[in-house]
Amino acid sequence: MGHIQPTNLGRRDFLVASLTAAGGLAIGVSLPGIAGAVPLNAVSPGGAPWDDAPPSAGEVNAWIVIEPDDSVVIRVAKAEMGEGVMTSMPMIVAEELACDWTKVRSEYASANRNVREQTVYKSMLTGGSSAVRASRPYLQQAGASARARLIEAAAKRWGVPSADCSAANSVVTHKASGRSLNYGALAGDAAKVVLAQEPAIKTPEQFTLIGNSTARLDTKVKVTGEAIFGIDVRLPDMLYAAVVTCPVPGGTVKNYDAKAILGHRGVQSVVPLATGVAVVADRFWRAKQAALALPIEWDFGAGAGTDSAQFRQEYRDALKGPLQNAKAVGDAGKAFGEGKVIEALYEVPYLAHATMEPLNCTVQLQPDRLDIWMGTQAPDITIGLAAKTVGLKPEQVYIHNCYLGGGFGRRAINDELVQALAVAKTVGKPVKLVWTREEDMRHDRYRPQAAISFKAVLGKDGMPTAIQAQTAVGSIMQSIKPMLDFPMGPGVEPLAVEGLVNMPYAIPNLKVDAVLKNTHVPVMFWRSVGSSQNAFAVESFIDELAHEAGQDPYQFRRKMLEGRPEFLHVLDMLAEKSNWSQKMPAGKGRGIAIHESFGTIVGEVVEVAVDSKGTPRCERVVAVVDCGHVINPRNVEMQIESGVIYGLTAALYNEITVKDGQIEQGNFDSYQMVRLADSPKIETYLALSGGTKWGGIGEPGTPPIAPALCNAIFAATGKRVRELPIRKTNLGSA
Repeated sequence: MGHIQPTNLGRRDFLVASLTAAGGLAIGVSLPGIAGAVPLNAVSPGGAPWDDAPPSAGEVNAWIVIEPDDSVVIRVAKAEMGEGVMTSMPMIVAEELACDWTKVRSEYASANRNVREQTVYKSMLTGGSSAVRASRPYLQQAGASARARLIEAAAKRWGVPSADCSAANSVVTHKASGRSLNYGALAGDAAKVVLAQEPAIKTPEQFTLIGNSTARLDTKVKVTGEAIFGIDVRLPDMLYAAVVTCPVPGGTVKNYDAKAILGHRGVQSVVPLATGVAVVADRFWRAKQAALALPIEWDFGAGAGTDSAQFRQEYRDALKGPLQNAKAVGDAGKAFGEGKVIEALYEVPYLAHATMEPLNCTVQLQPDRLDIWMGTQAPDITIGLAAKTVGLKPEQVYIHNCYLGGGFGRRAINDELVQALAVAKTVGKPVKLVWTREEDMRHDRYRPQAAISFKAVLGKDGMPTAIQAQTAVGSIMQSIKPMLDFPMGPGVEPLAVEGLVNMPYAIPNLKVDAVLKNTHVPVMFWRSVGSSQNAFAVESFIDELAHEAGQDPYQFRRKMLEGRPEFLHVLDMLAEKSNWSQKMPAGKGRGIAIHESFGTIVGEVVEVAVDSKGTPRCERVVAVVDCGHVINPRNVEMQIESGVIYGLTAALYNEITVKDGQIEQGNFDSYQMVRLADSPKIETYLALSGGTKWGGIGEPGTPPIAPALCNAIFAATGKRVRELPIRKTNLGSA
């Protein structure tokens, strides 16, 4: 299939696509709970809140709208935050629909309708690299159902058996007579068709669109600036709110002097919040400046006086126990008495999400309706939170989801929404609340800090006979429970030990223990969640064992992965594509790591140069991916590159530190990013195992990069990096 044809859609037109014109067809799969949908996005022409009108009479189901001019609108129930769902989801539907891809456009599905029609779009949460994995079967079915109805409509018009007709490129053809009809001409009739049974969906070997590198549908509007992100939204008569939060997370306001700023130009009011205040003005700059000038006395709470050095020691001490067992194979305790024990401790800091677009939310609250414009990873969950906050029914809440300027897990919980609603209830007008970069970074919900210890015994053949892993790490579920009240299951929190309990290596005796330890610093999902820290520890330790055994790190892993053909396929291709066997010059090294997360195996090799001052420079990254099957290879390449850069940034530079209970980092001057000039060459290769496997791709590229880089540094310098970020380790000759 080719690239997207240029369109004449304006900025507003793209974002507020109207319902199908008379005679159009909206189509989906006739399964229980699958029903029609309406377009949903930012602001309608004229700037008024978008109206969630009822579906047209010709609509059949939720996912597909076919216009009389043959254009096809495919609705997407996931959030577009750069991971490409606005293209991959439509590709799945279009594969079965057999439509002209050049006439396809995508739009958000309605979260409000999802509430009103008993989760017509199922879960709308975008996270855990689950969009394709979870949605593919029913999206394929939606496309297949639409195609079958179009064929049936044409067959009835011609008076021929539907079995004698076929569909391709948005045309239904009766081969025997040579007659054909475009989808647009059939839409109205097809809407009335009731199928005796749903058609079978294609198997991967039958795909014609899926698996081809395809240009993204959202590229043009993002390049031209037509795309609407939450921070772009404007409403008539809208006020702006800037937030000041207690410098110590969890602290509260003792008192403040609103009179000191209410005379400032444009300032309307000061609204108390749970952990701070919001200043409301007719311009955001005025609100921000007044907020900075507002005299506030704080109650710093339990976190007052704490610091990062204290936390580091506390996490180390927590490893002394008691701990809870997460996995036990064989008898590791006995094995440790039968050989030399190798031990290592790995430590990772709190990390911010540092999304390009800081948190923001625009709301218009009316007595019987609430409209929300924002970028959220979980619009259906957001509706429930909003309804509870303002006392409306969920079906009275309308989420107009915008493009997300980065999510990485942060936009799955919407602190900014709760604050915006508090302001809206006070001022009685549409309100746009924006976090400054400093607020966004100092009041994030961070990647947990952790201390992870390993010890192992090597047998006579140099292979480990026992491994014990212990982790002390913050509990994400405990941290977010006050906000969303997620149920806490028994046993060890899976997020804390993912990447540890599912180590792929053949180890006769394995023991994994964990202790959950939280501080006053809130924690949450971060790109690749527990795998981000645990892969660093596992793959660094495996490399240390290989060195202790005097074996090549690639060959050492290969022996430990016997019986795991899918891992071996990735590992062997990785060695081949990275030229693993070629010797590196002095001052340079090559490191390897492999990890499975979210159903996808990713192996990465890093080539690094370390100069005489001990400064590392990542020059090349080779990644090999097995996600089973691929929707859009181009998108896989983009996501691996994104995951590598995100993880590389964290590994080299980033940590959130605490002093006197407060977060020290406030902007990108103190929370450095990998810049274009410092970016390595990244090569991505597919080693697909096929079968029934459909893995995720948004997150799995991140976990292997830190250990591969640290292992490469060891190869170049002989120095082990056991604490991130790498800049804290002296890699120089001194």
